[in-house]
Amino acid sequence: MSIKIRFLPDNIVIEAEPGEPMLEVATRAGVFIPTGCLMGSCHACEVELDDGNPVCACISSIPEVQSELTITLYDDPTW
Repeated sequence: MSIKIRFLPDNIVIEAEPGEPMLEVATRAGVFIPTGCLMGSCHACEVELDDGNPVCACISSIPEVQSELTITLYDDPTW
């Protein structure tokens, strides 16, 4: 079952499978998510899911949701 992933603020849409690493899906979509430690400690890769929960993209995978998921990227000029 594929899920439609929408990356905001650029409104880029791509299909993904539940369990796929979030950074791989973003890369495949041409979306850049900054990373730092790649262990979830520095929070450079923090994004917000459509339910309002922030997650670190480097250690997160696409969750099993209905049919769509919106991932909002933060704009942090220090990264």
